[in-house]
Amino acid sequence: MDIDLPTTTTTTTTTSVTKSSKSQTLSQTTIRSPPFSYAHLSLVSPSPPPSLDALTARQYLTSSLRQFLGDTGASMAMAIDILLVKGGECWVRVPREDLAGFAAAVTAYPGHQVGGEQVLMRVVGCGDWLGALVGREGEGEVWG
Repeated sequence: MDIDLPTTTTTTTTTSVTKSSKSQTLSQTTIRSPPFSYAHLSLVSPSPPPSLDALTARQYLTSSLRQFLGDTGASMAMAIDILLVKGGECWVRVPREDLAGFAAAVTAYPGHQVGGEQVLMRVVGCGDWLGALVGREGEGEVWG
C-alpha cells in the first residue's frame, strides 16, 4: 500500500534594491603616524605668573631638557618649535618620537627662582593632533 504524503515546495525570490548615493568620495587618506606632536604648556607660580614670551619659554624648556638629558643631549636632542605664546601659556611642536622625553623633561624640572618664587612650566596637554589640544582649553573649567 502506497501512501501519498502531501509535499510543499516553497520558492523564495530576493531582489536587491540599490540606492543611488548623492555624494561620492573622491579621495580618502588615513594619516597613521604624523611627523610632529604638540604640547600645551602653562607657566605656574604661587602668585600670578609673570607674562611669558617666546625667549623666556625657550629658556625654561632648554633648562628642563638640559637637566633631563645633560648638556650634549639638550643641544642636539630635539627640535622644539614654539608655535604660540599667549599670556602665561604656550603651544610647542616637537618630533613625534620625542614627545615622551619632552613631556618627562618638562614635568621633572623643578623650575626657576624668579623674584624669590619658584616658577615652572606645567604640561596641560599633549598629543599628535593640534586641534585636539586647542579644544581642551576650557576643559578644566567645565570639570573643575
